[in-house]
Amino acid sequence: MAAVETQRKSVRAQAKYVHVSARKARLVTDLIRGRSVPEARTILAFSKRAVAEDVEKVLRSAVANAESRPDLHWNGDDLVVLTAYVDEGPTLKRFRPRARGRASAIRKRMCHITVELAPNPRQVAAAAATTPALTRAERRPKKSATATPSVVDEELKSDAENSPTKSTTEAPQASAAEPATQADAGVVEKPKASRRKKKTEGSE
Repeated sequence: MAAVETQRKSVRAQAKYVHVSARKARLVTDLIRGRSVPEARTILAFSKRAVAEDVEKVLRSAVANAESRPDLHWNGDDLVVLTAYVDEGPTLKRFRPRARGRASAIRKRMCHITVELAPNPRQVAAAAATTPALTRAERRPKKSATATPSVVDEELKSDAENSPTKSTTEAPQASAAEPATQADAGVVEKPKASRRKKKTEGSE
């Protein structure tokens, strides 16, 4: 038995060099093509042809291949026989002695049985209909946690300009700091009373 993976999400198994003629095997594979796996097993179990046993082995191998794949997560009973076909194999030539010293040929034919499984399209459509559609907000890509420095600086500036507490708290600090800097520099303002006195003397 050999398992082959295809591009269309299907799994198949193949039995080569089965000692049955291709014509006899095709009569059985035509019965299970398009059937579900439980139905195909029932048909093969009640078939009177000897090749049904070989076809059932190939079917069980295909189901095992589908269930053993970790990327598919398929259940064997939910699969359908997508294709089932038989190819001709090599023929063994033997001879049988006949009357008057003659011999007649005996052809022992072989075949290759292939069974391919795929999910049931009805179940796939039903599962797609039951899954909820994504909302518009869920389709939007999420913002990255790390923002660029320019964006961060602009956001901090806008927050600082719009915050009312910053203007009220910074104003008294600046007025309180001005006299200290002038006193350290040695500049002393004259009292306002003396200025008024000079103005009155000049007017007289």
